[in-house]
Amino acid sequence: MSGAGAALQETVIIPEIDARAESVTIEDLVRAYSQTVFRVAYSVVRNHADAEDVAQETFLRAMKHGKLDKIENHKAWLVKIAWRLALNRAKKITTQPLEDVIEVLKAGELPADDAIDARQRSELLRQLLESLPADLREATVLSTVEEMTSADIATVLGIPDGSVRNRLMRARQMMKQKLAAMLEKK
Repeated sequence: MSGAGAALQETVIIPEIDARAESVTIEDLVRAYSQTVFRVAYSVVRNHADAEDVAQETFLRAMKHGKLDKIENHKAWLVKIAWRLALNRAKKITTQPLEDVIEVLKAGELPADDAIDARQRSELLRQLLESLPADLREATVLSTVEEMTSADIATVLGIPDGSVRNRLMRARQMMKQKLAAMLEKK
């Protein structure tokens, strides 16, 4: 076998997939982590097709890497690749301005939950996340969307575990304050 087929047959040790540390192929990585990689990509790009493209590119890059047996935490490594690819793709995507979403909230006499539909709530949350500084936003998205532990987030972002927890706390506080300020203007 040559090319991609040969790369798919390359065997590696993946202790986090199986405690017995059996040899697996890149196909096993795809099976084990494709949903995780897709969710990380989707949490950033917010578009199914773009998230699929990012997930596919993530596994292509992993396959090209070739030294999979030297990677300690395959999940964190793949998430890190997907995260960076998704961030690059998200820079090219245009979104609805936050002010438009806030106007929908201000316009009605209904409570905020009733005034906006799920799509608008999702857009508001996305805009609030985007308004955070990059370091806080990254930790928050990985924690809330991907439900990664602070240790895994620390690995992905290359920072200490305590810094991750601090960033998550600060991000929640900032989002709460921004949302309260927006609703007070109403």
